[in-house]
Amino acid sequence: MASGATGAPRVVALGGGHGLSRVLRAVRGYAGDITAIVTVADDGGSSGRLRRELGVPAPGDLRECLVALAGETNGPWPRAFQHRFTGGELDGHALGNLVLVALAEATGDWLSALREAGRLLDAVGTVLPATADPVVLKAVVAGEAVQGEVAVSRSVGRIQRVELVPADARPGPEAVDALLRADQVVLAPGSLYTSLLPVLCVHDLRDALDQTGAQVVYVCNLRTQLPETAGLDGTDHVAALRAHGARVDTVLYQDPGTLAVDQARVRSWGARAIGADVAVADGGAHDPPKLARALVDLLESDGRGRKGNTR
Repeated sequence: MASGATGAPRVVALGGGHGLSRVLRAVRGYAGDITAIVTVADDGGSSGRLRRELGVPAPGDLRECLVALAGETNGPWPRAFQHRFTGGELDGHALGNLVLVALAEATGDWLSALREAGRLLDAVGTVLPATADPVVLKAVVAGEAVQGEVAVSRSVGRIQRVELVPADARPGPEAVDALLRADQVVLAPGSLYTSLLPVLCVHDLRDALDQTGAQVVYVCNLRTQLPETAGLDGTDHVAALRAHGARVDTVLYQDPGTLAVDQARVRSWGARAIGADVAVADGGAHDPPKLARALVDLLESDGRGRKGNTR
């Protein structure tokens, strides 16, 4: 198996929000090289205000990932990045969002800003935006067009499809290269249509996911997210990924859990479904140490014969 400098595997995680942060906290326990490829389609809260006022990509999910990968003994900086101001013109803004925007303006580009922020936080991996420029999420919901991440997430009715505007939004070459060189790619849980699929709607990333020699694992959500995935079970989540052209080799789901996965149907799609206990005690979130063990087990016993990347 190809691997990072430490001899441990290269792992790439895709998505956004708290689900991706949980995956990164798991992955840092076993990976030798970590890359997060993160949605920048958010248009709510602090990120949305900065997008509207400054025309920048949404920084919030990028900030969350940097904090998830921050050094263990890095003083107050990870907490400071998450600090939200209350009152005045800065009300609601996270300090880390403002730092990222300032670094992007000072260095001239977002990749440099993320590298500098990673050094500040002593991050153990690399955080990359899914697209180099701002994008808008668009969806078809119950036959009607809805635009904007917040509007899509609050839509009532079955989401049929999502896409990005502009449709030809491009990632940086670093993101494509990371996917092609990976041993394991983890599609993170969380908001299916507004965090994960906006990354997979980037054509070059989806093509690289199809071409990589890595094992592609979808970590299934623990429960329905209302109203975004109302009426969907775990199998329906996988079907939505497939409908958007995403490759999935293995579905990792909580067992016992409340979001059912039909193993036979997943097998009919050429993938496998593996149940494991990967949740905290109350079932409200993924448990990073448990998730790490399950992901390592998948790397070590890949039933589809994908032994890792030899690039």
